Parts: sequence; structure tokens; C-alpha cells
Amino acid sequence: MHAGKAEVRDYLTGLQERLCATLERVDGGARFRRDAWQRPGGGGGESRVLRHGELLEQGGVGFSHVMGEGLPPSATQARPELAGASFEAMGVSLVFHPLNPYVPTTHMNVRFFIAEKDGAPAAWWFGGGFDLTPFYPYDEDARHWHEAARAACAPFGADVYPRYKDWCDRYFYLKHRGETRGVGGIFFDDLNAWGFERSFAFLRAVGDAFLGAYLPIVERRRATPYGERERQFQLYRRGRYVEFNLVYDRGTTFGLQSGGRTESILMSLPPLVRFEYDWHAEEGSAEERLTRDYLRPRDWLAPDGG
Repeated sequence: MHAGKAEVRDYLTGLQERLCATLERVDGGARFRRDAWQRPGGGGGESRVLRHGELLEQGGVGFSHVMGEGLPPSATQARPELAGASFEAMGVSLVFHPLNPYVPTTHMNVRFFIAEKDGAPAAWWFGGGFDLTPFYPYDEDARHWHEAARAACAPFGADVYPRYKDWCDRYFYLKHRGETRGVGGIFFDDLNAWGFERSFAFLRAVGDAFLGAYLPIVERRRATPYGERERQFQLYRRGRYVEFNLVYDRGTTFGLQSGGRTESILMSLPPLVRFEYDWHAEEGSAEERLTRDYLRPRDWLAPDGG
């Protein structure tokens, strides 16, 4: 196995600890429930879930480190030659579902894969990213989010942010709805071309940038008054989040195909959600602006906002 594996694991477990400690402080009193688990096929992890907080209706930060024989199809889409290889995978994944509809839902994950087959040298790669799913449109929030993403990518080349921003727009896209999941961010996978040290440094840059990207938005919006209209729209839009995670998300598919713990895999789903047949926003409303202007790829850092 790869010599840097222990270093990656140490970073990931430390990241989970920092994320949870910070969100407990920001939330104002709620605590993450810690739930250690073992996978029958090898490995395990720890799921941490915070519910009924002042900020988060539900939030999950999970660490997993699993291994086994037979890399699932979801992990070999770009590497068909590794089908059936033994594998080791570790990562941290989070999803926060705030209570206030004016605070966006967000997702982040960083992960490391190692695969071996037929005595050949181990193949390894990094992946991850973060994205933002607002329910109400604030251009300054979307710009701040993308400025943080661009700053995280900047030390690695001027082309990195636009490339991974475009990948995020294409990945977090609901084809059957013809809309993006939110305002995007950055997404990358199968990263090893830079060599281990630089690729791992990029993983850390992404993981370390998340709180600085998200928390200023939280502080701007968490005290915004809301009523039943906003709450019902939030629950309706959460339905799109469910659709994406269950239909398209590779992490969900990998977890289920590899025999992971179902409760931990699906902790990314919102605690409450609403589906409504053939709903349309009221003309001229903030809800219409979100569905019209925010659910498509945009250059949020352009002077005109794309």
C-alpha cells in the first residue's frame, strides 16, 4: 500500500475533529452524536450527526476508511482496467441542512483511493470538492463562495479553478430536471497527475478552505426572519437534493455497492422534505429568481455575475 496512507488518514481524522468542533461552537449548544461503526468486509469509520440545533436542523460529518476485494463499478468509471481490484478508500464527507431557509445547504468531501490488481504497482488518486445549495438568491453569497474556491485553487495554477468549477457544474446537475443542484463550487476526481505530495496538498487546501467559504454566509443569513412560505419552499427544494443523492451521486453509489453502513451513507439526506406535483414559482418572487437564475452554470466571478 502507498507510503503516504497514514499521513492522509491523520489529516482526515483531524479535519473531521476541527469541522465538528467549529460547528458546535457556531451552532450554539448542540453537540454531534458520535457513532463508530465497522464494515464486515474490512474497515469502518465514525459518523457524527448533529440534530435540532439552533443553526442546523441536521448536519453530518463522516469519516470512513474501508478496504476490500473487488472495486465497485462506481469507482472504476474512469479506470475500467481496475475493475475487480482490491481497494482501500478513506475520506471525510459532510452535509449541513440548516433550519433557516435563508441559510444554504452545503456539502463537502475529500477522499483518497488506493487500488491494486494482479501484483501491479498500486494505483492511487484523490478526489473531492465543495458545493453550495441556496434556497433564496443572494449574489454576494455566491460570489463569496466562488472567491473562496478560487483562492484555494490559486496556488496550483490559474487553470485549476475554472476547470474544477466547470466539473462541479457538470457533476451536480440533475439531467431529468435540466437544472444544477445549486450554485456549484469545485469538484475533482482521479487526481494523481501532480504526484502524491502536490495532489495531497491540493486535497488539504480544499478541506481547509471550507469553513472560510461557508461560515461568513451563515453569519449573514442565520438571523433572517422567515415564515411558513419560506419553510415550505425550502422543504420543496430539498426534494431536489434527495433526487440527486439517490440517482446520481457516486459517493452514495460507492458506499452502497461496497457494503458500507447504510445509515452513515444516507446521513446526507435532509430530515424533512416535501414533494409537490408540477409546482411553479409565483411570477416576480424570490423563489422564481432562484429557479430562473441560480439553477444553471454561471460565472459568478465575472463583473456581471455571468
